[in-house]
Amino acid sequence: MPWRKVLYEDQGYPDNYVDSSFLEQLQKNLNTRSYDYWNTVCESGAVTDHIAATCVFVVTFVYLDAGVLSPELLLLLTVLTCSLGYLAHIACTVHMGENVQTNHLWIVVKSAVVFLLFTFSLSPILYTLTESISTDTIYAMTVFMFIGNILVFDYGTTAVMVSESMSFNLAMFASMCLASRLNTVMHTFSIVSFAVEVFALWPELRRKLSGTQRGWKVGLLCGSVLVSVGAVWSVSTVGAVLLAVVHFVVTFLCPRWLIQLQPYKNNIQGPWDEVSIVEKSLYK
Repeated sequence: MPWRKVLYEDQGYPDNYVDSSFLEQLQKNLNTRSYDYWNTVCESGAVTDHIAATCVFVVTFVYLDAGVLSPELLLLLTVLTCSLGYLAHIACTVHMGENVQTNHLWIVVKSAVVFLLFTFSLSPILYTLTESISTDTIYAMTVFMFIGNILVFDYGTTAVMVSESMSFNLAMFASMCLASRLNTVMHTFSIVSFAVEVFALWPELRRKLSGTQRGWKVGLLCGSVLVSVGAVWSVSTVGAVLLAVVHFVVTFLCPRWLIQLQPYKNNIQGPWDEVSIVEKSLYK
């Protein structure tokens, strides 16, 4: 009696027996994608932009710590840029044909006031939060937190390691570590408010602008690279050169490596894979 691939019948064969037809259903690289270089470069701009935003935040902390930038001016700039960002977000929403609630502005203003009051009330606690920890330890923790933020940030992929909430928490933890090293409560309040703008509001606006036209995506990429390199240049020339190299590698070399490695991809699919259960709704 020939072997059949059924589990409910005893055919007299071992449970792990397969016949010669087992590998006939073998498929290689079934879901392999072909990438276009310039499209990949354009998509890698999300990584470059996030690295640039992180560097701008660190430079802002350096200016605050050195007394070059006052906390009042930073808070004013944060409010102004948030206002401009809100207008740009509404313009993109209307441009994409989406509806905007009539009371949306009131909801945003109310949320912003509540956040500012809450942050200001917690600033004295944040200011003394890491008083017993050495500055070197704080800076080391900050570096690791920002690296983790960059690694797990949501760049529009569906990878297992992507976690938008964890990325934001890591960035805010690093920001609070730096804020605890500043001179006054007002310094702490301004840098934490700026951190929320950089790591929470700016990524949402960037996705919105990038979704309208490709020109916006390219413009944001070029602008973020220039601003970040210029900001780091004002603090350290060597750091600016290293950042420019990182931007070049991430934006241009990594997409090239990805495309060159595609022919070496060797994924196999066959009858040994787990069954993918597709759920269908009973109600249409």
